[in-house]
Amino acid sequence: MIDEQRTRPVLTGDERATLTSILQRQRDTLMMKCAGLTEQQLRTRAVAPSGLSLLGLVRHLAEVERGWFRNVLAGEDVRGYFPGNEAGEWTEFDVEDADVADSFRIWEETCERSRAIVDAAESLNATGHFGDQPYSLHYILTHMIEEYARHNGHADLLREAIDGTTGE
Repeated sequence: MIDEQRTRPVLTGDERATLTSILQRQRDTLMMKCAGLTEQQLRTRAVAPSGLSLLGLVRHLAEVERGWFRNVLAGEDVRGYFPGNEAGEWTEFDVEDADVADSFRIWEETCERSRAIVDAAESLNATGHFGDQPYSLHYILTHMIEEYARHNGHADLLREAIDGTTGE
């Protein structure tokens, strides 16, 4: 996996530029972990007994982007892309019959919308709410970096189990 495929982090810029570049690098890392795999490989639950798959992670992160940026920060009311089942459980990790191209399209469009929301915010102190709890853009960006970094660690293990590919 070639590092040039990922956004270079801003090393000496302001805080917003630094945070957004690191978040984008994490998004790019997930895309790299999925690159070159077949649809079946993307669906593979490679680390038993976990139900995680690379495609499930892509779908999950689309939901996380939607929730934090659109619903919390922008105050939109966007329902889940991968609605719950009869038991009320989220289904983003149910990938057996998932449309791979559609899942990636949803994630990429959601990331694009997230970037637009962040760009439109006046400052890192801009706030949104989940219920009565306020959250600043600063917190949301930091949380999203954490979310992607954790799941990219999962993606590392999944990819290595699928085809032996390792590396950041």
